[in-house]
Amino acid sequence: MPGSKVELYAAIRRDARELGLSSRALALKYSVGRRTVALALESAWPTARKRMPPRGSRLDPYKLAIDGMLRADLDAPRKQRHTLTRIFHRLLDEYGAEEVSYAMVRDYVFDRRREIRVEEGRGPPASFIPQTHRPGDEAEVDFGDVWINLAGTLTKCFLFSLRLSYSGRSVHKIFASCGQEAFLEGGRFPLVVDTLIIGS
Repeated sequence: MPGSKVELYAAIRRDARELGLSSRALALKYSVGRRTVALALESAWPTARKRMPPRGSRLDPYKLAIDGMLRADLDAPRKQRHTLTRIFHRLLDEYGAEEVSYAMVRDYVFDRRREIRVEEGRGPPASFIPQTHRPGDEAEVDFGDVWINLAGTLTKCFLFSLRLSYSGRSVHKIFASCGQEAFLEGGRFPLVVDTLIIGS
């Protein structure tokens, strides 16, 4: 049995073309309706599934009232702001929202409280930090001690580490010494680095 609808359509079209099966025989063979067989013979690609319109909520008629309470809280002293329980009881008492549950109000207020703060310009500050390094301009270089087993003998070597500041890409190589030749050999890679910041 074909796994996906595309495979099912391809199998139906192939059997109709090569075996000459009727629509009824194809429907029986693949356990589908004749409408599906007709659609498969019409086009090799299944039609996209219709998107259902968003369902309404029983809370919809009261969302403006809740928003009003949350907006009023922005200027109210901390002790006088609406708690979730207070909002729920006000909906019951003032608006007769008997069909609304506490959980519905909780879920709406949880997200909406932050959104209203942002809409009113009182949300958290923008935390975007622009990149200050240009590509290939700077890299950080350091050596570190590494102990390796070399032909059965524990040998101290040096790990050369180079990290590009812009992309964060890095190069790591092990050398027997941390002299200038190791630095120059370790720094050979396709990108041109103008400024090297030597780590401590």
